[in-house]
Amino acid sequence: MMIGIDIRVLAGDLQNGIAQYLLNILPELIKLDPQIKFKLFFSSLKKHKLDYDWLKEKNIELYRFKISNHFLFASSKIFNRPCLDKMVRGADIFFSPHFFLAPLSGECKSAVVFHDLSFLRYPEFFSWRKNIWHRFEMNPKKQALAADKIIAVSRSTRNDLIYFFGTNSNKIKVIYSGLSKNFLVKPNQEEMEKVKSKYLLPEKFFLYLGKIEPRKNIIGIIKAFETFSDKSFHLVIAGELGWLCKDVLKAYDTSPCKRLIHFIGSVDEKDKSSVYQLSKTLIYPSFFEGFGFPPLEAMALRIPVITSRNSSIPEVVGDSALLVDPYNVGEISQAMESLISNDFLRQSFVEKGIQRSKLFSWQKTAEETLDFLVS
Repeated sequence: MMIGIDIRVLAGDLQNGIAQYLLNILPELIKLDPQIKFKLFFSSLKKHKLDYDWLKEKNIELYRFKISNHFLFASSKIFNRPCLDKMVRGADIFFSPHFFLAPLSGECKSAVVFHDLSFLRYPEFFSWRKNIWHRFEMNPKKQALAADKIIAVSRSTRNDLIYFFGTNSNKIKVIYSGLSKNFLVKPNQEEMEKVKSKYLLPEKFFLYLGKIEPRKNIIGIIKAFETFSDKSFHLVIAGELGWLCKDVLKAYDTSPCKRLIHFIGSVDEKDKSSVYQLSKTLIYPSFFEGFGFPPLEAMALRIPVITSRNSSIPEVVGDSALLVDPYNVGEISQAMESLISNDFLRQSFVEKGIQRSKLFSWQKTAEETLDFLVS
């Protein structure tokens, strides 16, 4: 069997959630069956070094093109060409890790991963340009209806596909994403001290880790922190600035607790486990998530989590995190007080979190994905 895979996302920001999905699942997927040939489609005008050990596997064929992806998307939208399966010299099924435009011939089936439909649930959380790209340029509804198989990373996303697009539920398979092995090993003291110095981290702090954008409810975190009673604690907000972040920065600039709030920017993947480990609690009261990696990552590292009781988040954390209403700042603040002041409650969530995180692995995700692709 021949499986085509669209890896164009690796030409962009590798911290991007779709890129991380691909980088985690591919090494596991490829080694499951050496008899299956994986044909990888990559295109970029810029020179990109694809330096991954899994590219050396015998059942891998990399097809690299120096074509602008803007041109490919435009041609795909207008002419429904070129057919990517033909560009990789044939495939039985073509696997797309996101709803990028990827025309195929009638000889090849398609499998598309949908991570979330947040742009339909909350268009106000996105810039006008992003909304146009999501809704019209990529046309996810058309792709969902045309796909032979769809992987939804949560039941929440599956339900949204049915609700917004009328997608046939029989062709949707819920396959949860995995937990990177980076978060299964506790960093040593030396590593943590280096990371603490690198990002100028305070001694005691609550942590938010993710992109700085409206959907993540960072203003709510800041307001909840302002009413937290113990002023020996700091708040660390880690992540790159995203779209519509001006209101977040304004909330920080005008906060009476500004001296205790630290924006440390994007965190390198290799440093994330240390940043989690140095924190006292992860605060992640997002308004909406298709999956939500940070709560799972923090739980694996014995860090208690405060997060939302909405969208896919309860599917991921179960009863292993303190769930709050993201619109209720007082509830978020009270959760912070509870986890810091009540050692029994804190330890309970730590122990539950460890057990919960063991349910997720990229090997399991890859096995379920391959079974679905070949069935």
